[in-house]
Amino acid sequence: MAKEYVVGVDIGAQSAKIGIVDKKGNILERAVISTKQKDYKKFVALLTKTIKELSKNVGLRNINGVGVGAPSSNYYTGDMVNASNVVWGKGKIIHLASEISKGLDGLKVTITNDANAAAIGEHKYGVAKQMKNFIEITLGTGVGSGIVIDGKLVYGSDGFAGELGHTCAIKNGRECGCGLKGCLETYCSATGVARTAYEMLSKSKSKSLLRGKKEITSKDVFDAAEKGDKVALKIFEFTGEVMGEKFADFIPFMAPDAIVLFGGLAKAQKYFMPSLLKAMNENVVFLWKDKVSVLISSLKESDAAILGASALAW
Repeated sequence: MAKEYVVGVDIGAQSAKIGIVDKKGNILERAVISTKQKDYKKFVALLTKTIKELSKNVGLRNINGVGVGAPSSNYYTGDMVNASNVVWGKGKIIHLASEISKGLDGLKVTITNDANAAAIGEHKYGVAKQMKNFIEITLGTGVGSGIVIDGKLVYGSDGFAGELGHTCAIKNGRECGCGLKGCLETYCSATGVARTAYEMLSKSKSKSLLRGKKEITSKDVFDAAEKGDKVALKIFEFTGEVMGEKFADFIPFMAPDAIVLFGGLAKAQKYFMPSLLKAMNENVVFLWKDKVSVLISSLKESDAAILGASALAW
């Protein structure tokens, strides 16, 4: 008899979201746990314990498998490799799929990059449902991406294809957790927006609601922009320009129907989208000028990655 349920897990820098999913894409049970443990074994123990608790109503034996979306994770090997944004993942190779499987009595576990999982969810349930070619860009603590060509997710020869967040946006720019300089992630992630805020405030004497704060977050910048703060608006304008210039580089490689933005920072799209589109269309090859849409994900942030990850387990 075919098993009726799967588990989807979305692992982020701050927390992991877990859901029990049926064949129709309904999330029946869900939970959120911290990912701030210093030891990955403690995280795995908490994760597997939580999955078992969530599975009580449907029965673990009725679970077909577990799909996991996690930073810097390899679909082919099941390993997490140097996940710089996760405390217990930086500088390490962790056999995450097999470790989770051990804690779940041998249940099959399939893992992929967290942004790839979001792209799978977008393709199956979101604005990219009718598209065969698109790029999903996740704007969170970092910048991730999932690339779909001819309806299939691109993994490349080694399982790591699609790390667009670690392409160079500004030569010899900001240091990135990956070890490179000037990565897109250092400018267009939530932490990148905060770094831009500190830089702009240090170079300007303009009045701003952000000035004097001990620690600035991307939400602080958004809240200030909502109140018309000129520095905050300039921060988002700059963020949009950097994104747009890089998107112009991405487009010729695959001629996507659209680029879909997903994640917390996408909520600020009204402030960065005009400069993004302007920069993208000014810098793209004429063949694609004004032809590629930039869309905002239609999926709930808490659902998309869970659903995408769960699709790996069928």
